Amino acid sequence: MSFLQSTRRIAASPFQQPLARAFSTTRASRLARMTLVGRLGTDPELNQAASGKEYIKYVIGTDSGPKDNRQTSWFRITSFAQGPSKDYVMGLQKGTLVYLEGDAKMDVYEKDGQNVSSLSLIQTKIDVLKRPVPKAEEAEAA
Repeated sequence: MSFLQSTRRIAASPFQQPLARAFSTTRASRLARMTLVGRLGTDPELNQAASGKEYIKYVIGTDSGPKDNRQTSWFRITSFAQGPSKDYVMGLQKGTLVYLEGDAKMDVYEKDGQNVSSLSLIQTKIDVLKRPVPKAEEAEAA
């Protein structure tokens, strides 16, 4: 029996999954996406661009590594949410644990003669996983 015949027999077996392609057939995208789970490092701030369009800026911190040597990475997030979504984001406070999906873009610019790179994240989705305990409730519990 040849290799090709044995491969076909395995693929036809009711207990085996057929062999699948290991690459995507969708067209290439110029967009990178990131998913973060982390805590807000600041309260969201409402800003206005020169064009008059409002946007929200905030920071999310994520931890990685073993417990005895945790490293925190900070990500600057921009949101162009409008209406109720804008109110939702503005209602979040520092310390809130969130799940965030965003479009990522790497910008490179020159500062003081050095090339500097900066990662820009534009929020596309945000979900609250856990809100921080208010300070008054912490005092009562102690």
